[in-house]
Amino acid sequence: MYKYLIGLLLLGLACYKPISSRMVERAEVPEPESNTQMPKGLRGQDCCTDYLSYAPDTNYLDHTPMKWVRVNVHFTNSEDGLNNFDEEAGVEYAKGLIKAANYDVETNDKLFLPYGNDLPNLPPRYRYVLTPRADDPDDDGIYFHYDDDLYYYIVRGPNRNRHKREVINKYGVQLDTVLNVFIMPHHPDSTASPTYKPSRCGIALGNAVKIAGAWEAGDDFWKLRMVFNHELGHIYGLSHTWAYNDGCDDTPRHPQCWNRNEEPPCDTAASNNLMDYNAYQRAWSPCQIGKVHYNMAHLNSKSRRYLRPDWCTLQEDKHIYIQDSIHWKGMKDLEGNLSIMEGGVLQISCRVAIPPKGKIVVQPGGKLILDNCHLHNSCGELWQGIEVQTQGKRQGSVEFVGEPVLQDVIWPEPTTNPVPTSN
Repeated sequence: MYKYLIGLLLLGLACYKPISSRMVERAEVPEPESNTQMPKGLRGQDCCTDYLSYAPDTNYLDHTPMKWVRVNVHFTNSEDGLNNFDEEAGVEYAKGLIKAANYDVETNDKLFLPYGNDLPNLPPRYRYVLTPRADDPDDDGIYFHYDDDLYYYIVRGPNRNRHKREVINKYGVQLDTVLNVFIMPHHPDSTASPTYKPSRCGIALGNAVKIAGAWEAGDDFWKLRMVFNHELGHIYGLSHTWAYNDGCDDTPRHPQCWNRNEEPPCDTAASNNLMDYNAYQRAWSPCQIGKVHYNMAHLNSKSRRYLRPDWCTLQEDKHIYIQDSIHWKGMKDLEGNLSIMEGGVLQISCRVAIPPKGKIVVQPGGKLILDNCHLHNSCGELWQGIEVQTQGKRQGSVEFVGEPVLQDVIWPEPTTNPVPTSN
């Protein structure tokens, strides 16, 4: 019996083919016909600007890494402290608001419009994270300002200030990397009028958002999370959908019904879209989600700077394994290594960033197609390049289509007889 088992073991060892590997060399990558230096992030096919190319695929959610939007929260108050939450209540309100806003992003309701649609309610794949100053252990990312000249929010009229940035310029914190959210009260002269309604409203101003109506509505942060998500939608490129073309075919125009009721047209024409004014504001369309991720991925997008750069650290648990035929038609920032396994085919047609010290591995029987794409590191560091593995007669393959560009690579020393790749 033992001799039989030993024989099987020896037979297995005799049949086992070791895996060898090599790194793709610089000389194997086709040289661009033009000597013009290509700006980072602009290489790619037409599909790279199609918002739907960025909509998460529910079969491969790890191919769309979660994005974390860094935010902080400011409460502006009069110098006597009587026109906004006190500091203890404000801290609880800020934390609750972010939690409530994240809940809506996580759940994403089914769209009301188009009426009777079969559009999927895809996971938006982004969240908000409260971000204090890293060099201050006492900073919690929540701030309180007492200033009689700047604490209030005026929506309309000759003294309106909703669009003005004085309070942001004076009290903003980490404006270059963190999205500042200012929770402001309506002007007391306005709220003193019995005909004035201190509604929940806001405005997006590039690196900051101003929101009013929380103090007047009381301590229920759930009532404000819709305004929060709406204004941050503007920051990441989303537009109102009811009056004009917002760039998405799945967000039709409609007659602005506040909610659903039994009377036409609001029996079928009411919206629950995040970017409309309605009683719900808890639904993102596939195109809207794609548009958000397009702006998060585009290197020239100003709003990209507010993302936590998780792609700047190699994370072993974020390793992506390709086992099917996959085509990446949008820009991506990976957070782990990438492996194309036996039988897997990955075609890359846009910008893809590999984390520092990360690499792409093409296992025996796997195939990588670099289709006029741009592989690089988006953190100013280096990645290890492409490893091609061989086992017996099976080997991984790399195909170059057009003029793919590989940058920030730790290139291996040239060999005299590199294994050929296909072009």
